[in-house]
Amino acid sequence: MNEPTGTAVEDKGTDGDATVEPVEPVSVAKKTSATATAEPAGDPAAVGTAATDVGTAVTVTGDAGTTATLSGDAGAAATVSGGAGEPAADAGAAETDPAQPEFVMPSKWQIRKMIALLLWRKIRLPLLILVAVVAVVLAAIFGWNAKAQSDEDDAAAAGLAAARAYGVTLTSVDSGNLDRDFTAVLDGSTGEFKDMYTRSSGQLRQLLLDNKATGTGTVLDAAVKSATTTKVEVLLFIDQTVTNAASTTPQVDRTRVAMTMELVDGRWLASRVSLV
Repeated sequence: MNEPTGTAVEDKGTDGDATVEPVEPVSVAKKTSATATAEPAGDPAAVGTAATDVGTAVTVTGDAGTTATLSGDAGAAATVSGGAGEPAADAGAAETDPAQPEFVMPSKWQIRKMIALLLWRKIRLPLLILVAVVAVVLAAIFGWNAKAQSDEDDAAAAGLAAARAYGVTLTSVDSGNLDRDFTAVLDGSTGEFKDMYTRSSGQLRQLLLDNKATGTGTVLDAAVKSATTTKVEVLLFIDQTVTNAASTTPQVDRTRVAMTMELVDGRWLASRVSLV
């Protein structure tokens, strides 16, 4: 705003004449700079309005976050912030604060390891129970198999012993004691062989009587071919020494006999006999 222009009156003397000289107008321009100088009010310690020397910049941030900057020549700056706005420098410092840990993406191996650990924790107890059950079942199966094998071994031994004894009974005969010998043969047989021997015993008896034949059997060797708990197949090597009325010199017949022994009412009996 411009002040009104005035005039100056100069007194030249006593006669009252005066000369008027124009006074140069004083103009006040609108301030475009925020630079001001504050005079202290009397007390040097008192603080007046905010003042900055030439070359100082003042930045004022209001509640809404807007910023006004008063700048000078020197480039120095001061910042005043309101309640709602946060200084940009502080925000940047918060982002790079070393106290806050950074998130690191785990590797594929770490992810797989975590998944495997979770799965193991979830299935560990059922798996242990399953393993225990399987162990019990396997122990029962192995125990049963061991017992079955033991029973088969016992049956094989018993069937083999019975076959060796019956081989002697079958090949030993005396024409003077045919009833005794035939009864012993039938008593040690069962099934198919017993039926066959019963049918042919009449003719065999007559043949032995007519030739006054005698025979003595000896089992040289025997082995088990197969065995179960109720049936045993045995191969025997038998020598039979025979004498009759036509030849007083004993003759030896060596034969191989396949014999099947079956367990009947606790006894091992011959169910099939054949020459091999």
